[in-house]
Amino acid sequence: MAKALNPIAALLLSVALMLLGHGLQATLLPVRADLEGFSPLAIGIMSSSYFGGFVLGCVMAPFAVLRAGHIRAFAALVSLGSASAILYPVLTAPVAWIVIRFAYGFTLAGFYLIVESWLNERATNENRGALMSTYIIVNLAAITGGQLLLTAIDPGGFTAFVLASVAVSLAVVPISLTRSQQPAPITLVRFRPGKLYEISPAAFVGTFFIGLANGTNWTLAPLYARQIGFDKAEVAYFASAIIFGGALAQWPMGRLSDRMDRRYVLIGLALAASVIAAAIGWFEPTDAVIAIATAGLLGFATQPAYSIAAAHAFDHVESDGFVEASSGLLLANGIGSMIGPIVASLVMQRVGPSGLYGMISFVMFALAAYIMFRMFVREAPSARLHTEFDLAGTAQVGGVLTPELLDESHPNVVLPEFSPVPHVTPDPEAVAEAWETAWDEEEAEAVPPDPEQEIVTEPDQASADNGAEREEAPKAD
Repeated sequence: MAKALNPIAALLLSVALMLLGHGLQATLLPVRADLEGFSPLAIGIMSSSYFGGFVLGCVMAPFAVLRAGHIRAFAALVSLGSASAILYPVLTAPVAWIVIRFAYGFTLAGFYLIVESWLNERATNENRGALMSTYIIVNLAAITGGQLLLTAIDPGGFTAFVLASVAVSLAVVPISLTRSQQPAPITLVRFRPGKLYEISPAAFVGTFFIGLANGTNWTLAPLYARQIGFDKAEVAYFASAIIFGGALAQWPMGRLSDRMDRRYVLIGLALAASVIAAAIGWFEPTDAVIAIATAGLLGFATQPAYSIAAAHAFDHVESDGFVEASSGLLLANGIGSMIGPIVASLVMQRVGPSGLYGMISFVMFALAAYIMFRMFVREAPSARLHTEFDLAGTAQVGGVLTPELLDESHPNVVLPEFSPVPHVTPDPEAVAEAWETAWDEEEAEAVPPDPEQEIVTEPDQASADNGAEREEAPKAD
């Protein structure tokens, strides 16, 4: 295990630092915005703008990597994230925070893309499970740890933002000093909702509804806790309980879905979440222990839903379709997450804080009803096509993780300009043209892709020197 993790130790340290700052901001910002007198609608739009930036980042960040390479793109994105974190107390206006939060969402999407490309490059059939599972654990632990930092910091001061900015800034240090080669493969997101719906309507619609509920719960739970009278420590515990409860449920719920039609598990989780959210909204528990416990139960029911819906989609696609399916589901979920906080904030503004969980209860009940309807329309995939649940490949993080190793001949997978293979330099126009052509169904069926048609250019002197250094490095060791 240690031997498998050593090559990515620096990468995992960067992930922990970046997401520590991210977790702190996720809990701090709704609380501070409420202290600054922002309306619930303004806070909802701010939360939605984060997901808007994330969706745009999923689409555009790969081109930054293609242009500059992984390490330089990583440094630029982390610098942008650090600047975003420190600007909040300087520009205390709703419009400014909405713009800053959008920029940070873009940053985090690019961060996930680069990290997961790196992990895919290091993964083999033998160590893939260990690498990806460790990555997910670090991801969840760092976000939870960042949320809990609020228990020791005054949300009304400047210190919390400084700490968030410092944590994000330090994330670039381990990667900048690593001696590991930056990875070659990068994925281009291709979002065809019609095609994805045709493959698996339950998964496509399901991830959208899950985004409506989870995106709302993640971003507005701290605001809810503050509005019902919790102090800063109780707000942090309430928000982190949702993530912690979801972390506990991921593996057992995933394994359960391996033993039956995954839609049964989705229905059960959605109905449980609907009941729990309705109870929170109706009784509005003001006892901190009860409220935190119910938040954990709600996280247990809602957080695994995305992974199971993704696994259900993978049951209906061949291995060469995992890249597009994974990216498409992530974008569908992101679009739902953009809409959810705005709708919930309007409900909260009208009926009070309990409206947040009333809205989540309705969404999860609608999800259960839709999945039930789909079960009458389409049978479950046969046991032969039922893939084994893979938490790493279905995790709700970035769009690059897939249940199998990336295939560099796939039209969505290209080589960056600064790749470890110095003689291969993609022409962006040719890549775009090939990408469009490859996904045209009629043309793809009529003209199979020719693996010999590669975009190859002569290396310039810098690339040649770069390649020589790579060849000499093992000898020096």
